[in-house]
Amino acid sequence: MSPAADNRPVVVVAHPGAELYGSDRMLCESVQGLVESGHRVVVALPSDGPLVAQLENRGAECRVLAMPVLRKAALRPRGFLSLVATLLRSAGPTAALLREVRPVAVYVSTQTIPSWVLAGRLAQARTVCHVHEAERHPSGMIERGMVWPLAAAHRVLANSEYSARVLTDVLPRLAGRSQVVPNGVAGPDSSHSSPARADLGGTVRLLFVGRLSPRKGPDVAVRAVRELRGRGIPASIGLLGDVFAGYEWFERDLRTQAADLVDVDAVSFLGFRSSVWETIESHDVVVVPSTQPEPFGNTAVEAVLAGRPVVVSRTGGLPEAVAGVASAVVVEPGDAEALADAVAQVVADWPGFVERAEAARKPAGERFSPQRYRRAVAQAVDGGPGADAPLATERLVSADS
Repeated sequence: MSPAADNRPVVVVAHPGAELYGSDRMLCESVQGLVESGHRVVVALPSDGPLVAQLENRGAECRVLAMPVLRKAALRPRGFLSLVATLLRSAGPTAALLREVRPVAVYVSTQTIPSWVLAGRLAQARTVCHVHEAERHPSGMIERGMVWPLAAAHRVLANSEYSARVLTDVLPRLAGRSQVVPNGVAGPDSSHSSPARADLGGTVRLLFVGRLSPRKGPDVAVRAVRELRGRGIPASIGLLGDVFAGYEWFERDLRTQAADLVDVDAVSFLGFRSSVWETIESHDVVVVPSTQPEPFGNTAVEAVLAGRPVVVSRTGGLPEAVAGVASAVVVEPGDAEALADAVAQVVADWPGFVERAEAARKPAGERFSPQRYRRAVAQAVDGGPGADAPLATERLVSADS
């Protein structure tokens, strides 16, 4: 069916990237939920990338157009000027797209593209912002600047109680229109759903999954491996992920720090892989050593769904992600010795952790069901009780007024 002959109500979805990390995968689930609920979904992205094929396979149309994305670089004068220039350059294409498809709703999948929240209101469309960030900032002005645009949304979704608290601490009035929707995380298929090995048989194989960046803590994980080996516990770690543009220096430093461990196969740089399950299956314990608050913790949930013990930092939404999971250990962030202690604890009671990890899979699958997540997103976009509370930004509704 051609778009012109498609009579389904249109939802425009805006997303700040085209890769396949945590929030990108959640976008796929959101889009699938909107398609399944009977919408034509048009996704606006700032660039082409592997996410496009995933979205199109789920029934979405993708458009690439300029959009301002709030990054840390925007806090510097040159970065701020670039942000403003992109905002001005994107205004016309954004307005043209909204006039063309006349959406009933605009779903903004992150708070880093606040111009889309305002654009949705100006287009007289129901506007929902789904927050996947939960970062505090020492500057109250910058923190308020990040959160205040959400006041223009009809509904704000947060992926954890922690994320919701960060928003409402800055702007309490968001509490009346906010809703916590934990991420929906699909588990491994039958070909990659084997339990952890019954006998470690020597080296305990750790796995880190995520960006190679300071906030994710891969350097902490490497130091923990060094600590474990110093204690006489054979340990190795695979680092699954690549570096975010602008952080190449961190990967260089990390490779230098780990050079001697790489030489003895105790550290492996595995790069980015579109599917994590085969890699998780070949490892024993997943570590999530984030040094700064994570809004949720997809990797921690994936470890539980794969039946692997997991060690996470006590920061942000990570403890929520493993709440009630007996095969999870929570440690203080940034503490390599504490991380090593936790792994040693797992190794010392390996049969018990394997049994508990296997028992945790089913309840985690129900709690973080993708189907539940898709329904919740679609219902928020369609509208529900309390979703249309009066807004102080009501004057933004019409571009013609």
